[in-house]
Amino acid sequence: MAETTVSSTATATATATATATPPPLPLKIIAGADAFGCSLKDTLVSHLRSLNIEVEDLGTSSYYSIAAEVGRLVSAASTTPSSPTPEIRGLVACGTGVGVSIFANKFPGVFAATCLSTADAANCRSINNSNVLAVSGMATSPDSAIEILDTWLKTPFKSPCPASNSAPWGEEIESFLDNSLSEMPVIGAKLSDPKQQEEGSINTSACALCCLVKNRKLEPIEIIPGGAMKIVRESPTSAIVSFKAGSVEPAHHHTFGHDLVVLKGSKRVWNLSKKAKYDLVVGDYLFTPAGDVHRVKYFEDTEFFIKWEGKWDIFFDEEMEVAKSEIEKEAEDGFELVK
Repeated sequence: MAETTVSSTATATATATATATPPPLPLKIIAGADAFGCSLKDTLVSHLRSLNIEVEDLGTSSYYSIAAEVGRLVSAASTTPSSPTPEIRGLVACGTGVGVSIFANKFPGVFAATCLSTADAANCRSINNSNVLAVSGMATSPDSAIEILDTWLKTPFKSPCPASNSAPWGEEIESFLDNSLSEMPVIGAKLSDPKQQEEGSINTSACALCCLVKNRKLEPIEIIPGGAMKIVRESPTSAIVSFKAGSVEPAHHHTFGHDLVVLKGSKRVWNLSKKAKYDLVVGDYLFTPAGDVHRVKYFEDTEFFIKWEGKWDIFFDEEMEVAKSEIEKEAEDGFELVK
């Protein structure tokens, strides 16, 4: 009889535990990429389906269009009261993973994070409750991307992560994280409220990259008049760079390729190696391969985000006066304008 009593108690305890810890919700991923990220996106979509995770693949378009569509659908699922099954998250990819993150994040309830490592993936899930993963088609190999995706899928909100030294969060921080779940979506909702925009009570131009500039002093680039730069991350290195209207970068090259996204203003880039020129405005992205000689003219006060691998270097291929002279007679340069 005693054995029966112990067995019944154990069964009751196990039942209570199972009741207290419900299984995770089914998951659906909405995916999309631009031309620079489509191959990596396809690899990750195949991996997700091998895990029996439902995927809605929106295909390939410009980085801003595809990211906006993914963001819109994730936002609709997170802000519309309905059945919580399945949980909806997003997966976006472009050359750097930065552009798609910017435009996915323009929708309320979307918390997109660019992840270049498994540590990034664990941190953004634990701290930010990220529901959209952004990856780099140029900087991340398929195997590394799968590891990043797996970490992002398996890491619960508030769990130990590299940022917490793999230890549980303290009571004060855990309380902050709990409160953030209700406070963060409200900020997104305010940004989409036309009445508040008209009243001027919020800054509707704010974005994740633009916020990097705030409270950061950019140091002058002594070798190029009118320029200033601030490193915001090391290895891979990224920086915020600004140039005053009318500034010119003489033809030069680097030993590394670099990606940039324009945050403010406008500029023209001449790639002398490819006989091509590019007019860039806010939101535009450009990749310049290692060794390509390029010249730049700034039409307005301009700021941009730039990322590269390794240490910074620059090798000039012409003098400033030569650059200005060549720009003045650009109608005769024979370069193709790439739009």
